[in-house]
Amino acid sequence: MTTDLLIVTTETIDGKECRPIAPILVACCRSKPLLGDMAANVKNWSVGGELRGYSDMLQQTGHIVLQRMAEQAQEMKADAVIGMRLVTSNVAEGAAELIGYGTAVRFVDKEAAG
Repeated sequence: MTTDLLIVTTETIDGKECRPIAPILVACCRSKPLLGDMAANVKNWSVGGELRGYSDMLQQTGHIVLQRMAEQAQEMKADAVIGMRLVTSNVAEGAAELIGYGTAVRFVDKEAAG
């Protein structure tokens, strides 16, 4: 399921009055293949620099988390997710967890509310 649901880091959306529905929380844990992890460790110990494999893994994981957030929000019939944040942590050697959270909201029609 793909969606164009609006997900923003701001607490408001210009020109929209938002009514909160519920919090959204998504977690995704990914690991590097053993050989890729070993190669990254060798680079880290020897020359330093960006560990491209890990950067790519986190980038892909970020896309998964955002997609799952959008899917959860759609199931709630939300119009958007506001206040989105991403947090990462190490869960095991060669693995990382990315957590996304925010608030699912519906837009309030000012004419109907007034």
